Amino acid sequence: MKNVRVAVVGATGLVGQKMIQVLEERNFPVSELVPVASERSAGKQVTFRGKPVTVQPLSSTVFDGVTYALFSAGGSVSSDGKTGCRSRRNCD
Repeated sequence: MKNVRVAVVGATGLVGQKMIQVLEERNFPVSELVPVASERSAGKQVTFRGKPVTVQPLSSTVFDGVTYALFSAGGSVSSDGKTGCRSRRNCD
């Protein structure tokens, strides 16, 4: 499998952090992790493969170049994110 760019929406929440942990533990071929969260959590950092990665705010361009998007945020945030994601590619 080629390296992939993976977005995790809700990256600062408990489920989002677990998703990131599983990606790391399973050695999923992530070339770049794009942690995404609400404006309130934007700018925080999560750790992936021992390195800090800055959380991005949910926006219409955050999914540019993303191969896979995982959603674990609350209903309205995930819904808004899927709308932005769909405009870039099929995210159903």
